[in-house]
Amino acid sequence: MKKMTCRALVVSLLALSFQTANAGMIGADQAAAQTDRAMVLSVLSRAETASQLQAQGIDPAAARARVAAMTDQEVQALAQDMQTAPAGAMSSGGWWAVVIVAALIWYFAYRK
Repeated sequence: MKKMTCRALVVSLLALSFQTANAGMIGADQAAAQTDRAMVLSVLSRAETASQLQAQGIDPAAARARVAAMTDQEVQALAQDMQTAPAGAMSSGGWWAVVIVAALIWYFAYRK
């Protein structure tokens, strides 16, 4: 029994010992690119983002595939734009348009 167990262990050690692991250092740029790509893909996987994409006629899976095909620099620029863009806000030109329209409505509606 001992002989058979030893043989089985030797065979299993020889058969399973050919797997190698590769470990290496990655640069800060690569780590940032992976983080940016993960952030963009997480935004695309949200339900409200997917519904907005479908409302625009864009398949969310196709959008994720396009992000996966982008270069690291393109993903970094997109992530930067997403982080600095106002969330649901208007630009200052939009506010001026609202004020002018409201003034015109008030002028023509309440003019005597």
